[in-house]
Amino acid sequence: MFQVQDQSLRPMTTAHLAQTMSLLVLSNAELQEKVDSELSTNPALELLEERVCPSCHRPLDPKGICPICSLGDHKDLEPIVFLSPRDSVQPTRKISYDDSPPDQEPAAPENLAMNILQQLAADLQPQDRNLAAYILSSLDDDGFLQDHPAFIARANRVPLSQVQHVLDLIAQADPPGIATMGPREALLAQLELFDSRLPSVAHSKRIIQETFKELGRRDFEAISRKLNIPVHKIRQAVNFIQDSLNPYPARAFWGSGYQPATTDPNVYHTPDIRISRNPINPEGALVVEIFTPLSGWLRVNPLFRKAMGNANGEQASEWSKQLERATLFVKCLQQRNNTMRRLMEMLVSEQRTFILKGDRQLSPMTRAEVAEKIDVHESTISRAVSHKSVELPDGRIIPLSRFFDRSLSVRDRIKEIIHNEKRPLTDEQIVEKLSCDGISVARRTVAKYRSIEGILPARLRHKKRIPRIAAVRV
Repeated sequence: MFQVQDQSLRPMTTAHLAQTMSLLVLSNAELQEKVDSELSTNPALELLEERVCPSCHRPLDPKGICPICSLGDHKDLEPIVFLSPRDSVQPTRKISYDDSPPDQEPAAPENLAMNILQQLAADLQPQDRNLAAYILSSLDDDGFLQDHPAFIARANRVPLSQVQHVLDLIAQADPPGIATMGPREALLAQLELFDSRLPSVAHSKRIIQETFKELGRRDFEAISRKLNIPVHKIRQAVNFIQDSLNPYPARAFWGSGYQPATTDPNVYHTPDIRISRNPINPEGALVVEIFTPLSGWLRVNPLFRKAMGNANGEQASEWSKQLERATLFVKCLQQRNNTMRRLMEMLVSEQRTFILKGDRQLSPMTRAEVAEKIDVHESTISRAVSHKSVELPDGRIIPLSRFFDRSLSVRDRIKEIIHNEKRPLTDEQIVEKLSCDGISVARRTVAKYRSIEGILPARLRHKKRIPRIAAVRV
């Protein structure tokens, strides 16, 4: 039997589609670099410096938005979605630590490695700088070394003594306990900052060194027997450990702004999209600004097109390629903007309650469902969501991908349960409480979600620390 392949049935990836997809996956900052690169290499592309609306090309006031596009033509609660120049991004309101819920505090302004390198700048010798950067950049999310110092020495081709010297310098930085091999070593490193003559410090050191497993189980009787210390003193020492030390030192830096390593870093800076209440009717349609990296008008240079008539030979061929490339780039950029606009119209319409009332109200949806509703391929939605951030009406900046996080409402419920607990609840007990609310999840799933939210397990959790990481209900 002959097998015949019909080439006409295969999807053909055109230059227009390929470039549109490559632009769609970029954040605004990355798109700005791409536009600048095209402008610098292609004379057929022109950017008019006049500040205009990205959609209708009407002139705009300095720092203002388009008075026509921002009004929209929608009725009822259908969102008003329009494009806006990047330079119109301004904070919707000032957010202070005093009036923000703990889980809405701004994230750390820089990464942990850079923070520590700045602290050590005066003490690091030139030959130690690259080694320090290597060590700090390879720490895990909790601030621990993932490799033994001997492996680090071999990987960097330096003496083990040099690695230990750099580790000693890092140990003097804040947060204390960073770049150790695990929770026990981190706690011991932090104890070095206290006066060892204090009874609670001396007892704490022995408990951590000799009875760390019993400490994890909070088996005070076993610790007392093993160390020959009265139980009441053991309790005092354990309270000191809980109140003064942190088994996961990196979390002292991240605080409640801690995010897993997979979180998009763009969400901590200027947003790509802003969702706000309607200034005319706060209870009416939501207003959605999709920021573009351009404040001017990107177009094909008309003078270049006119000069094509005077070109000949190889020059005409080269100019023709540049003109075609410029035309394609402008069209692909317009297609990107159109896709983002359709996506946000659909998301904001479907998730209005989540946007206004919080994580618990997220309506589960998949990228495939959204793709079907706006008639595009699922991969197009994945690219549109990637590397994008959204500012919500309450001032929070979140990844656009959170609109598709099916675990969000469950994680919010877990935070509430832990916030209201009278004593630390185990993951099995949290599963039971969720089950009473009609939520069926496995114990390991609760442990995973708790870890994502930066909440310690029951044996290391203390009621005094819960308000710092727990959610505040609306």
